[in-house]
Amino acid sequence: MSLTALPDRSARREALLDAADRIVQRYGPDASMAAIAAEAGISKPILYRHFGDKGGLYAAVATRHTDRLLAVLQDALATKGTPRERVARTVEAYLRTIEAEPQVYRFLVQSDEIAQAAAAAGQVQSFLARLSELLATGIAAELGMSRGSLRAEVWARAIVGMVQRVGDWWIETGTPRRAQVVAELTDLLWGAYADAAARDARH
Repeated sequence: MSLTALPDRSARREALLDAADRIVQRYGPDASMAAIAAEAGISKPILYRHFGDKGGLYAAVATRHTDRLLAVLQDALATKGTPRERVARTVEAYLRTIEAEPQVYRFLVQSDEIAQAAAAAGQVQSFLARLSELLATGIAAELGMSRGSLRAEVWARAIVGMVQRVGDWWIETGTPRRAQVVAELTDLLWGAYADAAARDARH
């Protein structure tokens, strides 16, 4: 079905985002408006008509992917098991997702276009902030801290930054195996958790 045959503006917008997704999957940070327009079978002015400008389109693409990744991580954090198992499962979920769509990940964290487009960059930063808040709430509950605990807030942001940087390195090098990276990160993170839990238990 052609874009013009779609019933309403919302459906046409989703079809354009689908086309943008395909280009991002193919080219990662090198995705361009021209390539997206060609994939959708339209001209660039039609893209601008739907999204305002390049930043608006890239922000919409970023929102689609970051919302999906956040939902995956929320599910992993909410899964039953021991605290260590939840740590491992959440790290695994993050790495598995970026491994499945490496070009999308590169688009989100390496694209000059994202960095230069305030709306798109804002969506990526919003995702990191939401993930940090989610993790801080989980850490506070796990270790019996009050909501908004300084330790939980600091640890959450440190963990998000650390796992993201390891993910950057791992996607670019292609080694080692995902299970090895998960094991190393879990060992590092669990050491801090276990020490804190043991100290709290003694007081």
